[in-house]
Amino acid sequence: MTTQTQTRRIGVPEIRARKGTEPIVSLTAYTTPMARMLDPHVDFLLVGDSLGMVVYGFESTLPVNLDMMIAHGAAVVRGSAHACIVVDMPFGSYEASPEQAYHAAARVLTETGCAAVKLEGGVSMAETIAFLTARGIPVLAHIGLTPQSVNAFGGFRVQGRGDAHAAAIRADAQAVEQAGAFGIVIEGVPEPLARTITEETTIPTIGIGASPACDGQVLVTEDMVGMFGTFTPKFAKRYAELGEQLGDVAARYAAEVRERTFPGPEHCFDADPAPGKGN
Repeated sequence: MTTQTQTRRIGVPEIRARKGTEPIVSLTAYTTPMARMLDPHVDFLLVGDSLGMVVYGFESTLPVNLDMMIAHGAAVVRGSAHACIVVDMPFGSYEASPEQAYHAAARVLTETGCAAVKLEGGVSMAETIAFLTARGIPVLAHIGLTPQSVNAFGGFRVQGRGDAHAAAIRADAQAVEQAGAFGIVIEGVPEPLARTITEETTIPTIGIGASPACDGQVLVTEDMVGMFGTFTPKFAKRYAELGEQLGDVAARYAAEVRERTFPGPEHCFDADPAPGKGN
């Protein structure tokens, strides 16, 4: 009798325990096919509200709603078997009160099957993080450049420059750690600040535009492979140019259709197929 080996999914406790050990690898995913491709190679997949810009063409993450996050989160869970899945809480779904955050986060966990939620904010969100974690909802915090605050920041700008601003972000890190977050995404801050926070905290830090000293790194997959416009953020490395390749493939297909060389005989069905050759 053949025994089938089942892949065991990485859990939140394992991510938490990686502090100061092997670097944590993360990428974003929004769809089942992308999740299938990335799943074997990462420790956790982030279903980020960046999908608003990458998938839907919004100018920011602000128009993303809870139903959208749940739909994409469920798709990523279905397409993965190994990685821990974390789903972003969208703007307006958690800021009003801890109770509001709990009801929204409970929907995310139960309707997607993900392991944890991510929410933006430090000191201002500490009470909410404590409320959620006390009720069994794991939270990944997000500090520094928080895209849902883009209007308050006046754009996507580096945060934490100058002693006062750096001290405020360090206070954010301490607050979310004390509130029970299992990790902290640090985005868009000066490298020395991210390094200091990583040294000061006992939970993993996940950098994006932060520092190689962080306990892990995350990138938007489409930035990494050239599938999101021509602009590449300073912190994103282009490992491929799949957008250009896709454009070339589409051009070849269009040319063959116009030349009537596609479809060819091998792509068409016979009226009366020979036995054993299918249809």
